[in-house]
Amino acid sequence: MTHQIIIAGFGGQGIMLMGQLLAYAGMLEGKNVSWLPSYGPEMRGGTANCNVIISDEPVASPIVTEATTVMVMNRPSLERFESAVMKGGLLLVNSSLIDKKASRDDIEVCYIPANEIADQLGNSRVANMVVLGSFLAKTGVVSPASVIESLRKALGPSKEHLIPLNEEALKRGAECVKECVRR
Repeated sequence: MTHQIIIAGFGGQGIMLMGQLLAYAGMLEGKNVSWLPSYGPEMRGGTANCNVIISDEPVASPIVTEATTVMVMNRPSLERFESAVMKGGLLLVNSSLIDKKASRDDIEVCYIPANEIADQLGNSRVANMVVLGSFLAKTGVVSPASVIESLRKALGPSKEHLIPLNEEALKRGAECVKECVRR
C-alpha cells in the first residue's frame, strides 16, 4: 500500500515537523519513505507544505500529484490543495482556522478543531499534533508509538518534557475522527 500525503498551512504551524515525523516513523517501521518540503519566501506566516510518501514499495518520485490524504491547517491551503485529493481519499481540515466547508462530495472530509483542542491542552503549538493524531487514527499508516519515538529524536533531551503533551494531543486528535463524514 502506498500513502501519498500533502500537509499544508502557514509557516510556524509545524507543517514540516508533521511530515518529518511521518517519514521517520515510516523508516522506523521498515517502510519506504519520501519527504519533500516546500516553503514560501517568508520565514514565519508564509505558506508551507510538504509531500510525504509512505509505501511498502520503492518510492519512484517524491512529488505527490494525487494525494490519498491532504491535511490543511489554514484556509488558503484548503483552497489550493482540496483538488489534489484523489477520489475516495481523505481531507483533514483544521476547523478552528478554516471557516469554509470542503466543496467535493467524492472524498471523506474530517473537520478537526485542532487549535481549540490544543488550547484546552494548554499549548496552542500542538494543534499540528492534534491533526496528525486524527490522520493516524483514520489511516493506520504508522503507529502513534513510532511517531512519538520520532518526536523524541526530533526534540532532543532538552525538550523531553514536551512528550506527554504531544502524546495527549495525538490521542485527542484520534478521538475527533469518530465524527467524520463520508460524502
